[in-house]
Amino acid sequence: MKILFLNKDYILKAISMKEVIEEDEKAFVITSNKNANIPLRTNVDIKKYKGQVLYMPGYLPEEEISGQKIISIYPENINKNLPSAPSTMILLDAQTGFVKAIIDGTILTRLRTGAMSGVASKYLSKKDSKIFLLIGTGGQAQSQLEAVLTVRQIEEVYVSDTNFKRAQEFSFEMQEKFKDKFDVKIMPVKSPNDIVPKADIITTVTTSKTPSFDGKLIKKGTHINSIGSYTPDAQETPVEVLKKSSKIYFDSYDAVLSESGDVIIPINKGEFSKDKITGEIGQLIKGNKKTRENDDEITWFKAVGTAVLDLVVGEKIYKKAIKNNIGEFLEF
Repeated sequence: MKILFLNKDYILKAISMKEVIEEDEKAFVITSNKNANIPLRTNVDIKKYKGQVLYMPGYLPEEEISGQKIISIYPENINKNLPSAPSTMILLDAQTGFVKAIIDGTILTRLRTGAMSGVASKYLSKKDSKIFLLIGTGGQAQSQLEAVLTVRQIEEVYVSDTNFKRAQEFSFEMQEKFKDKFDVKIMPVKSPNDIVPKADIITTVTTSKTPSFDGKLIKKGTHINSIGSYTPDAQETPVEVLKKSSKIYFDSYDAVLSESGDVIIPINKGEFSKDKITGEIGQLIKGNKKTRENDDEITWFKAVGTAVLDLVVGEKIYKKAIKNNIGEFLEF
């Protein structure tokens, strides 16, 4: 039995952010069409090290894609210069059940998670958006930045983090990394609230238990991507965002309502009603729901991620790697 092994370098050689965004769109439609066998992910607490291990299996019958991602969430890894969300993706041959690929799930997660914001920003932000505020500089931040820059002609990016030095280092690194690809200026900012009043797009990708910025400062026309809150007790998004948004989309209705404190906490407090949820982003992509109707609307996209994304993007990476002779084969 041969298993294709794909590490970070192989993956980045095989696929571009533009392609990942396209695959995320397909995955969102599959999710909304209910054409997937995806159990809610299993979370195992590792309290001693303030970590969690998440098991995300799934099967897509129409696409004949099967596999499982194992991802660990260890927020304190950032202080050890390690990824805060190390992960491994295992792809199976849907017809035989044999493992066909082992993929670096950390970079896969970063790519497909960043692309979620790319998709939402493509469909919900103003087409002339110029100012982007990124809150959080952990392992997911680079792909969040690249995805938004891929779908909008952003001129200024402001980076905020609870540790200003990290924001400075991240901004400098990203400016160097993307200087030949995007015509953009990337700058650190000590407080996100200094930028919120003028931001066209805001992406939060933190593990914060409390709101990461002042929602009262949001201007008309802003689009917000909330990506970091994945547990019922974490609320990185201020409730004002939910109250002010005229269009609210989730990646998965059931998953967000089951897992995200961004929604669960305000619902339990009586500050937000499910009736205000517009729908799933896959419904918007299919044309079954409305996008923003004017430049004054505030829009919000909340995502917790589903195994459908990992399966679809992972399969695309696998097929491109096979086609272009990328990766190494392991024999059992």
